[in-house]
Amino acid sequence: MAKLLIDFIETVDNISNKIIKGKNGYYLPKITSDQLNFERQLQGFPGDASPDSRLSIAIKNSQTHLLGEQEKEGFWAGVLEGDVALTAEYLMLMHFLKRIDTKKQEKATKYIIKKQDEDGGWSIYHDGFSDVSISVKCYFALKLAGHSDDEPYMQKARSCILKLGGIMKCNTFTKIYLAIFGQFDWRGIPALPVEIILLPKFFYFNIYEMSYWSRCIVVPLGIIMAKRPSSLIGDKAVLDNLYVTPKQKVSYRLKRDQNRLTIKNMFINFDTLLRRYENQPVRSIRKMAIEKSEKWMLERLEKSGGLGAIWPSMVNSLMAMKCLGYKDGNPIVEKAIEDIENLAIHDDDTMFLQPCVSPVWDTPWAILALLKSGLPNDHPTLVKAGEWMLEKEVKTFGDWSMKNPVREPSGWYFQHANEFYPDNDDAAVVMMSLQLLDLPDKNRKQQAILRGFKWLMGMQCNDGGWGSFDKNNNKKILNNIPFADWNALLDPSTSDLTARVLDLMGKLGYDLNFLPAKKAINFLKKEQEKNGSWFGRWGTNYVYGTWSVLSGLYSIKEDMTKDYVKKAASWLIDFQNEDGGWGETCKSYWDTSLSAIGRSTASQTSWAVLGLLCTEERDSEAVRKGIEYLIKTQKEDGTWDEEEFTGTGFPKIFYLRYHMYRSYFPLLALSKYRNLIE
Repeated sequence: MAKLLIDFIETVDNISNKIIKGKNGYYLPKITSDQLNFERQLQGFPGDASPDSRLSIAIKNSQTHLLGEQEKEGFWAGVLEGDVALTAEYLMLMHFLKRIDTKKQEKATKYIIKKQDEDGGWSIYHDGFSDVSISVKCYFALKLAGHSDDEPYMQKARSCILKLGGIMKCNTFTKIYLAIFGQFDWRGIPALPVEIILLPKFFYFNIYEMSYWSRCIVVPLGIIMAKRPSSLIGDKAVLDNLYVTPKQKVSYRLKRDQNRLTIKNMFINFDTLLRRYENQPVRSIRKMAIEKSEKWMLERLEKSGGLGAIWPSMVNSLMAMKCLGYKDGNPIVEKAIEDIENLAIHDDDTMFLQPCVSPVWDTPWAILALLKSGLPNDHPTLVKAGEWMLEKEVKTFGDWSMKNPVREPSGWYFQHANEFYPDNDDAAVVMMSLQLLDLPDKNRKQQAILRGFKWLMGMQCNDGGWGSFDKNNNKKILNNIPFADWNALLDPSTSDLTARVLDLMGKLGYDLNFLPAKKAINFLKKEQEKNGSWFGRWGTNYVYGTWSVLSGLYSIKEDMTKDYVKKAASWLIDFQNEDGGWGETCKSYWDTSLSAIGRSTASQTSWAVLGLLCTEERDSEAVRKGIEYLIKTQKEDGTWDEEEFTGTGFPKIFYLRYHMYRSYFPLLALSKYRNLIE
């Protein structure tokens, strides 16, 4: 009976999928090759092009360094640094798998101790504040590795964790990891029935209404939650001392709003019902759900560097496979472990884990910077990079196809391999860089841009903006799901991504009369802050968002003398630091009064300069001071120091330090200034 029900749902689901695509793609414009400008030449150097000027020397030194960073295959990929929790989770995973390399464990624990804050905890970005979830993970990882509670750094960590509220204040992901090791009660974890994989796509809530990263995290977690594995660790790593209230007296009830009739309370009531079901599931349905989740997971492991090619889902998929009985030596298991080990960065004494790698993001930005710095568009280095990018074009239909009506797949992903999940940001920048290159096979390049642009137009959301990986992934009410306390369940339209697509439209020859451009500009006008800035979803923060929008508006030939544009430029100028640079702390995601407030950094200064160069302020004193800051802070090797995290993974949750941001963005800013913009 259950099987018949599932078969019926899938039949209806397939029919509804066509309807959904139609509804989500009703304004997809007709795009042909004769509409696109496939070749674009850069202007020369009307500005200070004297080879012995400080500006030209700075550009040359930066250019030389960046050329030396190219990998032999043709790409660029800087280290992508996340917070220390990744390294802690790596140790936890190795203990779960019973695959402990003592040398790696020692190096990882040295790194964790090195990153400990003065107050004893661990933070989510450089010079940030201690976070309870990360601190608990680090403390637990150290205990698993044999570090005693009596060590001074462990005592400091415990004290900090208890001040932050202890284990009960951790997020759901942390509690799941602890439950696997018997250090938290499964009763205290919000419901995540594996059966959600069976919900049809026409339901208001289904896995495709989550962001790509949430989907890849949740599906294997559903298997783990259904199986509830127990990894025995003995008494050596017990965490009873991290409970503020004695563990035996802890209440696991979710905290409700005082007013009963709230959305939050509605979801908590629903969670209560789901928990009852999870205690006594319908066996036949659960079996089908687990099988479908396994199939879904295995399909997406193909042509990828791990599930979703991002850290949490890669870890979860390995744990899920072990829960399903996959043995050591299984090719899929060994490949998954290899993918994780490939994320490790080693030095002599320490190691840490990257959340993923970023070659398809770093490469086009490096190309654009080098081209603007004066390299010819047929330079062998750039040609090699361009051909490498062409090979990375997506050739298969992924999850994005649920709502995108295009008939031919395309797009580019972030990592070396992530075929199911191309993203709009990477695709736009790749196409902008390809357009400028003189490649041997011009037809191949043109066809890739044509396919990619059609795909990108199909990704425009109904609000006129673009998200990153999915279309119309914006049901904000779902953020109230108790399980989704990481605040990153959705992938809605954002200003920075929308502006990047506008930038590409302009570069390809479109203007304000193009319907998708009109919709995009209307979206951006609605999103502008009262002070004139724009929120930065994928970079820190308002400086990043404002640069992105100004660049997109300039490219699409918006009138840059309009009041809303001038207001944005004035905002940037008003927040320039005394040293001539710009900076912004990650705290601005919590406190908007801190927007554009922070120590000057090379990348954020470059963004501000690049934004102002698109406005009437291109020849302003603020721009000259910004350029001077970049020149005087450049190191002998042509790079800049930048310990700050200026990349954003998930606001308020996860931040990134792109090690190459300090290389190609300053070069781009210096070069555009010399060229006095295209």
